[in-house]
Formats: sequence, C-alpha cells, structure tokens
Amino acid sequence: MSTFSGDETAPFFGFLGAAAALVFSCMGAAYGTAKSGVGVASMGVMRPELVMKSIVPVVMAGVLGIYGLIIAVIISTGINPKAKSYYLFDGYAHLSSGLACGLAGLSAGMAIGIVGDAGVRANAQQPKLFVGMILILIFAEALALYGLIVGIILSSRAGTSELAIGL
Repeated sequence: MSTFSGDETAPFFGFLGAAAALVFSCMGAAYGTAKSGVGVASMGVMRPELVMKSIVPVVMAGVLGIYGLIIAVIISTGINPKAKSYYLFDGYAHLSSGLACGLAGLSAGMAIGIVGDAGVRANAQQPKLFVGMILILIFAEALALYGLIVGIILSSRAGTSELAIGL
C-alpha cells in the first residue's frame, strides 16, 4: 500500500528541471571559461602584465554555474511527495524553472566566452577598450540573471495549483 499522493510521474519532471538548470548553466560556464581562458593565454604571451586584469571574463563565466546550482537546490528541496502532494503542475513548474535558468545560463556563457576572448585580445592592443569590454560582459551576465529571476518565480508557483490548495 502506497501513501503517495499526487501524480506519480510528476517528480520526474521536477528532477529533470533541477538537472537542466545545473547542466545547462555549467555548460555555459565551462564554455565561457574555456573560450575566455584561451584569449587570456594568447594575450598573456604579448602582455603578461595584463593577465590578472584580463581574468574578469573567466570569473563572470564561473558565476553562471552558481545560478544553476541555486535553482537546482530550490527545485530539489521542493520535491517531497511523501510530505506534500506533488502534481504534474508542480513538476512542470519546476521543469520550466530549470530550463529558464539553465538555457539563459548557457546563452550567457556563450556570449561571455566570445566577448571575453575577443575583448582581452583587443585590450592588449588598445587599453582604452577595457571599460567597453566590461560593460558588454555585464550585459551578457544580466541575461543569466534574468533566467535566475524567472526560474525563482516559476519554481515558487509549484504547489499553487487548484488540486494542491484544495479548491
């Protein structure tokens, strides 16, 4: 006899959302780190004194993985079908939350990697480009932040269906 209440397949979608948030965000972070790191290494051969200043894109790319981790933890703590009913609505809310954060992190990581690579190389030749590069990187990072915010909002919708609140 099972004491499970709710839809038995719903947690699959919730856990898939948690995995998507972490995997896609980390893919973006890895791509951004690798692509920017190649630019830093190439630039460091010409101007080694600028290497520490040029690490900014690598750090910004690394933050993307943290966004995915935050959403994955929020989602996974919200999945406990033994304690509280977990319906398909909740699973879909968590899936969409994870996809929003993860895919935004992936796209931001690609943008940070491309801009970081070209930016640090250009900065080695013309130091006046540094501020412009940083501004472009900030706008690229903001895309992932938008995904994080939407992910938090969507995951907070879990548990608010009519079945869950007893209407």
